[in-house]
Amino acid sequence: MKVLKLSAADVQAALAVRSGWSLDKDTIVRTFVFADFLAAMRFVNAIAEAAQTADHHPDIDIRYNKVTLALTTHDSGGLTEKDFALAAQADTLAT
Repeated sequence: MKVLKLSAADVQAALAVRSGWSLDKDTIVRTFVFADFLAAMRFVNAIAEAAQTADHHPDIDIRYNKVTLALTTHDSGGLTEKDFALAAQADTLAT
């Protein structure tokens, strides 16, 4: 079942409550910084588990202790509630 793309107003409202996330066209992006490489990898593994459970997989860029997540729902052509739900999980897992 295809998830509906959010309106621009809905994206802005959802983004307003996701501190640290920014909008890049039809993608939300955030870079998380950790104490070291192993902490960053623990976060990546936790995100991988959450993403697999949600059947929603982010683009992940790892640079030593920095992990950048980029979220969009490709089959819906933009941002959906799935993106913001996984962003919320990422925020929780990063703390």
